Amino acid sequence: MPIWMQAGLWGLAGASSLLLGAALAYLARFPRRVTTGFMAFGCGVLISAVSYDLIKEGFDQAGGMTPIVLGALAGSVAYTLANWIITRGGGHHRKRSGEHQKKAAQGGALAIAAGAFLDGIPESVVLGVGLLDGGGVSLTMFAAIFLSNFPEGLSSAAGMKAAGRSPAYVFGLWSFITLCSGVAALTGAALLGGASPWTLAAVNALAAGALLTMIADTMIPEAVEGERGETGLLVMIGFLVAFALSQG
Repeated sequence: MPIWMQAGLWGLAGASSLLLGAALAYLARFPRRVTTGFMAFGCGVLISAVSYDLIKEGFDQAGGMTPIVLGALAGSVAYTLANWIITRGGGHHRKRSGEHQKKAAQGGALAIAAGAFLDGIPESVVLGVGLLDGGGVSLTMFAAIFLSNFPEGLSSAAGMKAAGRSPAYVFGLWSFITLCSGVAALTGAALLGGASPWTLAAVNALAAGALLTMIADTMIPEAVEGERGETGLLVMIGFLVAFALSQG
């Protein structure tokens, strides 16, 4: 199977937890602390994956700081600007639960979807690019993406359900985003095949900058607001679990 096709399938698999979370939101009502607990754990996993699978490996691959610094800053700035645009359209609360999510779903469901797509672009590209060195997909990175998408699908779908959106609308929306994530992974692998180590390191750093900014701007605030003091502990547990996977 061509690498670009494998990348597309991995992208679909990583984003499939959006659909899983949405389905559970329709089957059962979860306490907010459960959703935000998943969010906090996912933050730790993502931070570990970004640190070791993207930044550290990119530094070792390129043999210098230049592509890391340039890529990370570019990714952070690009995400910040795009997130600002989506926020103005009503997508700021796309990872929120409770009344925040209900109000967002009432007034900006498409902005929520656009925000979720924005969050998923760097994740999916990383999965695709990771196949280009012949080492296969990073289990840590895949777990981080899968776990961070789950609470987003759960909380967003719950909010849309409370706002009166039909199941066909909700699942159609998340299915489209999942498909787009697969296409992003496929495209990343197809366009960067044969790229130099310096370029691959810069692309991974760009994704890392976007992901770290997304964690700080959207995931941690929700986790802190919904938890009662356990956020830091859950983030650390997620970090250690991801680190153990990367070393194993």
